[in-house]
Amino acid sequence: MSQPSALFSYAFRPFFILAGVYAIAIILAWIGFLFGGWPLPLGWSPLQWHSHEMIYGFVSAPIAGFLLTAMCNWTGAPPLRGAGLVALVLLWLSGRAVFWFAGWLPGWLVAVVDLAFLPVVALYAGRVLLRYGNKRNLILVAVLAALTAGNLLMHLGFMNGGVGLLKLGQGLGLDVITLMIVVIAGRITPAFTANWLKMHGGRPERVTQSARVTQWALASVLALTLVALLPLPLWVEGAVALLAATANGARLYQWSGWQTRSEPLLWILHLAYGWIVVALVLRGLGAFLPALSDSLWQHALAVGGIATLILGVMSRVAMGHTGRPLTLRPFGRLMYAAIIASTVFRLLAANQWLDYRIGVTLSALAWILAFALFVVLYAPILWQPRADGRPG
Repeated sequence: MSQPSALFSYAFRPFFILAGVYAIAIILAWIGFLFGGWPLPLGWSPLQWHSHEMIYGFVSAPIAGFLLTAMCNWTGAPPLRGAGLVALVLLWLSGRAVFWFAGWLPGWLVAVVDLAFLPVVALYAGRVLLRYGNKRNLILVAVLAALTAGNLLMHLGFMNGGVGLLKLGQGLGLDVITLMIVVIAGRITPAFTANWLKMHGGRPERVTQSARVTQWALASVLALTLVALLPLPLWVEGAVALLAATANGARLYQWSGWQTRSEPLLWILHLAYGWIVVALVLRGLGAFLPALSDSLWQHALAVGGIATLILGVMSRVAMGHTGRPLTLRPFGRLMYAAIIASTVFRLLAANQWLDYRIGVTLSALAWILAFALFVVLYAPILWQPRADGRPG
């Protein structure tokens, strides 16, 4: 099998590489703009351009790569491959291209091209899930639809000059991605943990999942997503965020993540979920303590929770789905350490515990190191055929 056909044999292969590369590009551009005076053909306000491309640009790639790959395991359906996958990749790239040239293009064109990707993924995923009778996972199609709605709000806000719509779309994107993490990580993390403990003589019976706690964890995050869209007093959102933090903290505790401390491919998943809990706590407290800025919980969620989980899942899937042993690549621990450092530096800067310029720069450098290591370590695996000679 040639390298190009291997690259487009499963969605995780091209989309994980693109996620790694784009994570570097978007932060390089942002830091250059903030501190280096680099001109960017933004079209949008710089802050909202940055947040849009982090939420709806960068994160959408690993979501598509993971979902379209996992569906094959859930349903037994053949993967999207070849020309169809190439077309989907080009659609994602087109969305990124129009944003980098948004200052020179009509707003409607930027919106049409950028908004197309997530609905196409949702329609394809929904069709496959229905055809194979896997209705349980249709919730993820609804999540993709909600992400599309958030993206649309940001575009409408830009075209109409509505800052409120821009912020609403940004917040909805973060909340919906959080909900997706609570659903997906809530399935894979305890399952992977129990299986690993069983294989390595641990105590898998300590990995528990209470139906009631799980229901509260999911329902509270869904409630938070809805409450944030309504014109309610801030303390209501804060109270729901604290409830979500409590439920998801209890859920994480039940997974006994401390038993995986010798396996980085597992503890990174527990750590990422832990950052979600921290972000919910900070969001809840911020409603009652104005000294805690929104930037604090937003970056705890975006860098600590979302980006850390993305690296953890991509580094695991890249090995397991290419017929290789489930082990972390050399220098993989440095990759994980770098994303942890990026989170810590960004939070220190967000709450002015570290000089803003220094903190943001250190966070950006650590972020770039983390994703550069991913690209260097895993791109060669992702574009090569499976190690065991099997298709895929």
